[in-house]
Amino acid sequence: MRAYHDTEWGVPQHDDRVLFEFLILEGAQAGLSWETILRKRGHYRRAMSGLHPARVARYTAADVRRLLRDPGIVRNRAKIEAAIANARAFLEVALEFGSFDRYIWGFVGGAPRVNRPRRPGDIPARTPVSEAMSADLRRRGFRFVGPTICYAFMQAVGMVNDHVAGCYRAPRSGQPASASSRARLPSASRAGRASAAPRSRGTARKT
Repeated sequence: MRAYHDTEWGVPQHDDRVLFEFLILEGAQAGLSWETILRKRGHYRRAMSGLHPARVARYTAADVRRLLRDPGIVRNRAKIEAAIANARAFLEVALEFGSFDRYIWGFVGGAPRVNRPRRPGDIPARTPVSEAMSADLRRRGFRFVGPTICYAFMQAVGMVNDHVAGCYRAPRSGQPASASSRARLPSASRAGRASAAPRSRGTARKT
């Protein structure tokens, strides 16, 4: 958990494969601890074709049966079937917007939101932005993407920076805080012009 906090959580991520990985892992974590999912992360990659959405999208009922027998992942039929459905929806979004990155980062205007919480208790479980994201993802056929899961995903991939004051990963005082908590629904035409340069990685907790 410390290594994850120090090297990944809150780091802006723009690689579609990694964004898909966190989307699936955050959904799998619902009702469980994030530490449990982190321990299973490597096995998820091995069991689910490296968590490449194009490969997972081709899974059949035989793959569902195989995964239900695999003790290295969360053996929950609803979550497994959701991962496959989400892979298909993910590819549709990527086709519409040019990449999933361009779509998902549109909810924060393409730049991380810096919140500067003073203590862990100041960090919300959900926000108007995560609620808007959840509603739009559900409309597009995604599952296990409630507002709390979406906020944890946002923390994971660096769409928000929630490192608390005093943490060495917290933003420096000169870095401006987020000006607005209002959600912006991404537009395919605007997002299609955005940069999609891949960067590092990210993650967090939820229900």
